[in-house]
Amino acid sequence: MTWTELFLLSIGLSMDAFAVAVSLGLTLSRADIKRALIVGAYFGAFQAGMPVIGYIAAIQFAERIVAFDHWIVFALLLFLGGKMIIGSLKKEKCTDRECPAAKPCKDRTCPAMNKEVSLKPAKMLPLALATSIDALAVGISFAVLQVNIVPAVSLIGVVTLVISMVGVKIGSIFGAKFKSKAGFAGGVILILIGVNVLLQHFGVL
Repeated sequence: MTWTELFLLSIGLSMDAFAVAVSLGLTLSRADIKRALIVGAYFGAFQAGMPVIGYIAAIQFAERIVAFDHWIVFALLLFLGGKMIIGSLKKEKCTDRECPAAKPCKDRTCPAMNKEVSLKPAKMLPLALATSIDALAVGISFAVLQVNIVPAVSLIGVVTLVISMVGVKIGSIFGAKFKSKAGFAGGVILILIGVNVLLQHFGVL
């Protein structure tokens, strides 16, 4: 896997974290560098750590599946990408700072219903874990493709940190308009990388 592919993969994986960061930015009274950095650090650390767990678990049987490893990588990225795209197409009741409903909105995810979110570990750890679970599968892909895990996860962590920080700022300024678009774009990127792996295996590229 080339550095370009790893960079694109990092962007694709970070889109879930970006979407949540946008939501957090919606509720913050001040989306300053310090708060954005806290959010980015949580998401970046977990996004980098999860592939390591998947890698360690998969490295034990990587040699046994070398004959069809390309299909495994393709299937994993297709699944993750499809999941992100489907999730991005689901309509939310509240898509911006003001609820469009005529009656009082009862949607708990609506920014208008929520007070400023806490950035303490009790709140951030579950969010960071939830947005990084999919990266476990990518760690498995790294094992079967024999990717150098340390620079790969370092890149994923840094890219996620930066994109999450940007997400917090965007959420504070523009609202949640970018959430679904981010999920869709991330899903497309993961699928295209999976297709590229398959095409390279068959000598098409």
